[in-house]
Amino acid sequence: LCCGTNSESPPLQCKLTGNWTNDLGSNMTIGEVNEKGNFVGSYHTAVTSTMNKIQLSMLHGSQHPTNQKSQPTFGFTVNWTFSDSITVFVGQCFVDKEGREVLKTMWLLRSHVDNITNDWKATRVGTNVFTRLQLQK
Repeated sequence: LCCGTNSESPPLQCKLTGNWTNDLGSNMTIGEVNEKGNFVGSYHTAVTSTMNKIQLSMLHGSQHPTNQKSQPTFGFTVNWTFSDSITVFVGQCFVDKEGREVLKTMWLLRSHVDNITNDWKATRVGTNVFTRLQLQK
């Protein structure tokens, strides 16, 4: 009754809501995505270029409505509570060959500089890959 002979499985879904870790050991939690695609969460970075103590920082973001493959694009901003910098991330959620959700992102980090002459060194760019953080039992 169910499935007939169609060998193609239904598309797997990517849900942003939950706990994630990236290739640098940073962790983030994304709350429920509302009907408009907006979400809030928290980010605990494992790396910093300051000497300040790392603290949990809030994130605010938006997800594009899911497409037919349910692998949405998204973006979010982290306003770092322990430094005078801000980072924006953009990316897309994918389901890999093993069925795991993966967030492929690119980021821009803007740090405060004292004057316009130093503007050239104020923005950094990079990439991160996030995977869903499995809770320990």
